[in-house]
Order: sequence, then structure tokens, then C-alpha cells
Amino acid sequence: MHVKNSVYLALLTGLAGCATLPSSGPTGGQIEKSAVALKDGAAIQLVQIKSAADLPVPVSAPAPSTFLPVLAPTPTNMVGPGDILDISIYEAGVSLFSNAGSLSQISSMPGVQVQKLPPTRVDDLGNITIPYAGTMQVAGLTTGEIEATIRNSLKRLSQNPQVLVTLSQVITNSIIVGGEVAKPGRLVLQTNRESLSDVIALAGGYRGDSKDLMVRILRGNSSADIRINDIIEDPTLDVRIRPGDRLMLVDDPRTYSILGASGRVEQASFRRSSVSLAEAVATAGGTNPNLGDPAAIFLFRYVRDAQGQEVPIVYHLNMMQAGSYFLAQRFVMQDKDVLYFGNAAANQPSKLVQLISQLFSPVLTVTSAVSVIQNSNN
Repeated sequence: MHVKNSVYLALLTGLAGCATLPSSGPTGGQIEKSAVALKDGAAIQLVQIKSAADLPVPVSAPAPSTFLPVLAPTPTNMVGPGDILDISIYEAGVSLFSNAGSLSQISSMPGVQVQKLPPTRVDDLGNITIPYAGTMQVAGLTTGEIEATIRNSLKRLSQNPQVLVTLSQVITNSIIVGGEVAKPGRLVLQTNRESLSDVIALAGGYRGDSKDLMVRILRGNSSADIRINDIIEDPTLDVRIRPGDRLMLVDDPRTYSILGASGRVEQASFRRSSVSLAEAVATAGGTNPNLGDPAAIFLFRYVRDAQGQEVPIVYHLNMMQAGSYFLAQRFVMQDKDVLYFGNAAANQPSKLVQLISQLFSPVLTVTSAVSVIQNSNN
């Protein structure tokens, strides 16, 4: 008997030393109390979702034109610094560029000679140099305009010269595509009317999951971010790409966190462009029947006020009411939301019983062992 009393006393002393019971987080009532408490001089706003009027307005991505300057289409054969030109000059009669070692006679046109100049690069100032014609500014001109300029410069020196200019290597009418594409690098725009989806296809398509990909467009000092999945649902986001743009496809999944007394605690990713609160609750496995309170579903989010500053807001949804299930279907999740399942206050006594049971289960073993020893001694 002395042994049993000692064991009981030790376990009761340990139980008395427990300040709190195990818990996965605060209850709904505790959250509501703490939300109205001052934080940095301002209270956290608590919104009770009881009707459609209480639902937050979905925040749509701003139009890319808000950030990117709208540029008019440019000719596909416009020349600029870095371009390399192939220039051929045709002459009849006495040739200004007569050089038997490098001339090619055209059999179909007797007496006509052609001189192909070495590849000519447009320098950083937008100039090229032509023998006998000198240096001329060509940046911003088309190949046809450059032909006319060279021809006019040689008229005084040659008999009716004809000039043919073609682009050998194109820099001006190209873009740079990098990141999660099959063929990153420089891409020449053949029509100057290619859209964002066209360019991605021409670069070999994207790599990875489209729902996790975001493309950043850099145009001069401006930039815009567009998610690949959003283009499918909103064709207006499939913007026109312009020469000089730089595109970077990055793996940037949108996620929300699931905490508290849910079926599982995890960081979940958006499966589609738009995910409702009802879908997020289902993904979390719903409320844990042993720990959670269906009436205490909370969503934590930062929103921007009229001054553009981020303020914390807590949305509360009581899933014990039938209407809440319809409202949850209209509640749109956002990136980095925190979905919290509150603990049930009624579970605290049951936890105490479970804890006592766990603490006193060794007593049964000790008591049984003592009884066996005593019986054997007798």
C-alpha cells in the first residue's frame, strides 16, 4: 500500500505542475478577444462573414498597360546599333568598285557588275561607313531607306548604281527570353505583332507547371508581372511584345498556409488561378473532429487601405451555419493567406481526462506488479 501511495503522489504532483493543456492554437473566442486588442496603436480589424456583402472584393491583377508604356508597332526591317548589314552594290558600264578579284559577273545582264561589301556593323552611334560615300546615320531607318541613301550618295560617282541592303544579324528587332523556357536566348520578332504567348511558344514553350509560373516583362525602366495561368482565363493579359523587351519566366508558386485544428497543417499551393475558401477548407481536410471547432474558421490577410498601406484583417466564418458554405464558395483566396481552424473550448475537459488517463496508466501496471509480488510472498 505504501508503494501505491507513493506512485499516486508522484503522478498527482506532476499533473499539478502542468500549467496548460496541449493545444494546436487559440480558440475562436481567444482570437476575437485578441483581435480587438491594440497592436502598434491600431486594432486588428475583425470581419464577421454573415452575408455576401461581407465578402472581400477579389483583387484582380492590374492591366500590364498600367506599368508598361504602350509602343506603336515598328517596321520589321528597321535598323539600329548592333545590327549587321549585308550590302551589295550593282553598277552598269564603268564600275566604281571594279576589282576583278571580287566581282561577280551576272550572265543574264551583260555589263552589270555587283560588289558585295564586307559585313557592315551599325556602330553604337547608329552609323555605317560606305566606300566613296563616307559615314552616314542609319539608326531608325529601314533597309529600303538605307538603300536610297547609299544610292543617292553614289550617283555622282557611278552610273545609275543600284543598292541592295539586307539584315544579316538582327539586334534591334529582337527580344531576350530567359528563365523557365525550353530555348532561352535572343529571339527575333518576325512580324513585330507577336503576343506574350506567341513569344513563349517560339522559345520552345515553358518548363514546369503553368500554375506556378510568372513572367516578368521588362520594357525600358518599367516592368509588369503576369501569371501564365491568368493569360488562359483573361486573354487581355496576352500583351503585345515589342523589340527590346526582356522576358523572364520564374517559378513563383502562389500558396496559402493551413494552421490550427485542421485535418492537416501544411502550406498548400493554388491548383488553379482562382481558389475559393470552400476549396481551401476541403484541401485542409476540414476541421479535426477531436480538436477543432467548425464555428471558428478564420482567415488572416494583409490588405491595402486607401493610403496604400498594408493593414491586417481577420475574417471569421461560422461553418455551423448552412449559409456559410455558400459564402465560402464566393470567398476568393489570395497569395500568402493564412487559414486557421480554431480549437474547440469544449475539448479542454476531454483533454484533461485523456491526460489523467495517460498519467495514471503506469499506476495500474505498478499496482498489478505489487499485487503479484505480495501474492507470491504469501
